[in-house]
Formats: sequence, structure tokens, C-alpha cells
Amino acid sequence: MNSFSSAATRRARKTFLATMVLAMVASCTEPINTPDPFAPGIDTSAEGEDEFTVGNRLMAAGEYELALKSFSRVALDEGLSARVLTSLGTANVGLRRLGQAEPLLRQAVEKEPDWPVGWNNLGVLLVEKGEYPEAAQVFQRAYALDNGESDAIRDNLRLALAKMENPVNNTPQEQEFELEQRGDGEFLLRKVQ
Repeated sequence: MNSFSSAATRRARKTFLATMVLAMVASCTEPINTPDPFAPGIDTSAEGEDEFTVGNRLMAAGEYELALKSFSRVALDEGLSARVLTSLGTANVGLRRLGQAEPLLRQAVEKEPDWPVGWNNLGVLLVEKGEYPEAAQVFQRAYALDNGESDAIRDNLRLALAKMENPVNNTPQEQEFELEQRGDGEFLLRKVQ
């Protein structure tokens, strides 16, 4: 019985030593980096994106309803400045809510009559409504206020003048336009192909 227990003891010691050697080898190697299965946390100390910027990005993406909501939140914070009124009106033009857009855009140009972007976006609305003579006048005013520097305003003016000169070609299918953002809330009418 003595020889049996000593053999078992030797095996236990060998197993213990082998385990110790493996543990020491494992501690010398670099740990295996596994990717974290969880999404990164939210940085609550960081400041959120400006709602006006978010609204302009949504407009550029064609998400006019979401942009309208974003601009409405800006209106709650800032009030109804010319910039906010223009943005709300332009989002409504994108949604083809022309009756809601017009008073907003007209109020914007009354508040800030020297801001070419407001006049340009009012002109975009007027082209959408088919009121080409007034649209041409509005674009001319915007172009003059901008000192002729905006390609978008110039292109919109050309479109309104062309529509005025050739009313025969103003069939409904040719009046399908899309808003294309060109900068600080300024939009260009682009014909849908």
C-alpha cells in the first residue's frame, strides 16, 4: 500500500508541477485582445450637435420632415429669426407644402431684407408655385444683394426668366424640381430627370 500511495503522490506532484509551469508560461505571454462585444458608451459630458446644423444636413439628405422638426426646436431656443423662418419655409417647400411655406419666407425677408438667402429661397417657392414674373424679381433682388457672387442665385434667376419667356413649355411634368442645398441655407432648384 505504501508503494501505491507513493506512485499516486509522484503523479500528483508531476501534475502540480506541469500546471505551475503552464501557469508561468501563460503569465509571460501577452494577453489575447478580444473585441468588446458592447457598443461604446455615451459621453454625457460632450455637447450635442447644433440643431440648425442637423436641420441643414437633413435638408441636404432630402429628409424634410425631420429637418422641419429640427428647425422647430431651433425656433424654441432662438425665436423666429429670419434664418429660422427661412429654414422652416424651405423645409415646407421640400415637403411641397407651399401654402405653409410662403408666409414663413415672406416674413423672413421682412425681418431681414438685406439677406440674399432669404430672397433666394422665396424665389424658389415662387417658381414652385408657377409665379415666374415675381420669382424673377425676387431672384434679381437676391442676386443684387449678393453682389452677383452666388452661382445658385444666378441659376435660379435664369430658370425663372426662361420660364417667363417661354410659358408654352411650362407643362406640369416639366415643373418637377428638386431642392439642392448650396451653402448656408441657400437652395438651388434642380430639374428632376
